[in-house]
Amino acid sequence: MSENVSSADNQQGSLRQSANDPSETTRQAPLLKAYLLGALHDGTFSSNKRFRISQVGTDWLRILQGFFKKLGYNSWIYKEGKHRKVYVLETLANFLDFNFNPLELKTEEEKIGYIKGFFDAEGGIPRDEKARFYIQLVQNDREKLVKIKKLLNDLGIEIGKIHNPSHSVDPDYWRMYVLAKSQQSFLKKIGTWHPRKIKTLKQRMKI
Repeated sequence: MSENVSSADNQQGSLRQSANDPSETTRQAPLLKAYLLGALHDGTFSSNKRFRISQVGTDWLRILQGFFKKLGYNSWIYKEGKHRKVYVLETLANFLDFNFNPLELKTEEEKIGYIKGFFDAEGGIPRDEKARFYIQLVQNDREKLVKIKKLLNDLGIEIGKIHNPSHSVDPDYWRMYVLAKSQQSFLKKIGTWHPRKIKTLKQRMKI
């Protein structure tokens, strides 16, 4: 797992280093747009027609803000409420679309970027170092998970059954797990740009 976490750090570093290279930013634009479209699953659309992504803390939002900037779009981060630790990123970026169909993505790089963004927004790994390791993807839209499962299968990553953990608790909550035999492949091919997930993976390396 250590090699995969280092890869995630290196990916972040290379993106930061290319910030002043217009040609490199142009090359990365499809990947960054796909990532942000995937990350949008953690977002909402406000009454003033702005896309909003909220998080506890600002670490991941700062990364998203940097990606928007590289693509030529403005975004703003602010604290939501005086006594909460929730922060919001807002943007008017016109390529964002809640109804985007990921099966329309053409290149493997874009597919990986989209899944990475979705995983960073709606994916989970256990924070408890003693817990059995898993990789899950969750969503209220079952059909979206069906499409993401297809993309992952196309990349050689096997996924378990899409299921609802408790229909009585939340009939619209759907979840799927990366099969144990594909976890390393997922971390290597997809990985993460979310600082908290990178930190968690580093901690699990010590087990």
